[in-house]
Amino acid sequence: MKFVFAPDSFKGTLTSQEVTEILEKEARKVFHDVTTVSVQIADGGEGTLETLVGQTKGEYIRQPVLDPLGREIESGFGKLYENTAIIEMAKASGLPLLKKEERNPLRASTYGTGQLIRAALDQNFKHIYIALGGSATNDGGMGALTALGVRFLDEAGVELEPAGENLIRIRDLDTKGLHPGVAGCKFTLICDVKNPLVGANGATYVFGRQKGASDAMLDELERGMLQYAFVVEEKYKVKIREIPGGGAAGGIGAALHFFLNAEIKPGIETILDMLHFDELLEGADLVVTGEGRLDWQSAFGKVPSGVGLRCKQKNIPAVALVGAVGRNASDIYEYGIDSVFTSVSSIASEEEVMAHAREMVEDAANRMFRCIQVGRKLR
Repeated sequence: MKFVFAPDSFKGTLTSQEVTEILEKEARKVFHDVTTVSVQIADGGEGTLETLVGQTKGEYIRQPVLDPLGREIESGFGKLYENTAIIEMAKASGLPLLKKEERNPLRASTYGTGQLIRAALDQNFKHIYIALGGSATNDGGMGALTALGVRFLDEAGVELEPAGENLIRIRDLDTKGLHPGVAGCKFTLICDVKNPLVGANGATYVFGRQKGASDAMLDELERGMLQYAFVVEEKYKVKIREIPGGGAAGGIGAALHFFLNAEIKPGIETILDMLHFDELLEGADLVVTGEGRLDWQSAFGKVPSGVGLRCKQKNIPAVALVGAVGRNASDIYEYGIDSVFTSVSSIASEEEVMAHAREMVEDAANRMFRCIQVGRKLR
């Protein structure tokens, strides 16, 4: 028998690699004739860099950058192949870099993400993937473009500091200083949202609150984003406000799509292709995927649905081992997942779950494989 293990991380408790190690160990306790293939998966959010560098046996390249509030931190990007790099936006401009009380999308900037792109261009990478999940920003990519040499000017022609609060002051742009390496590089944005730049379903109103915005801030940021879009559209005779995925990561999706000619691609599908996942499925009898919490959102571009759909196409049974389930978790059954097993099996506090996550997942994995063994005997 051949089992393929392809889980996401259980955020805050276990990495994807730790989950696959548990699955391998528990599978062999129950099945003595099993061959296992393990692959760590991410969906374009936090953990994407480590996943892809690890799975491709790539290299991590360190790079100092400015965090969302302008403080210097140690960050970096990944070299996957000779001319291919991966940048995870959250490593430079992400929410995890800020304390809860520091979250302020009026002040936060994507400048650090631009520094990572610049560093990759300086090293002559010709294809740069950029994972857009987990940002703390809502500056329309103003910071990233500034780091790459674009100047945003106010009504007096003075260059603006790149931050969400200054979007409203933009009256012109100067792209003459754009990094020359952009012209010879292919950019791919890994993104699991289709939201546009502005409007009720846009960057600000859908994602701004989780980044620390109050109602008043949301309205101010939206006015700024509309002004930014107006200036770009008038100057370059294009439409950026309706681009699907343009609202990703506080609007950086639209900025990189237009100014860097970047292609916006679904996160999980892109990563599965990069890892040649379909080849790993050849001859598989069962696939086990999973994540920390499975609910209605899991059906929209998350790891379980992405893996499940690939299995469904090849008629391979797939199950999900998860920490817990939430509202409408059963939606996942339409996406190739045949059953779901949870590791939290009794009433427990969040602290208890965090402290005992490994043994809970080990126990759940063992129960899951024993259940699968029963099904095998019933054939």
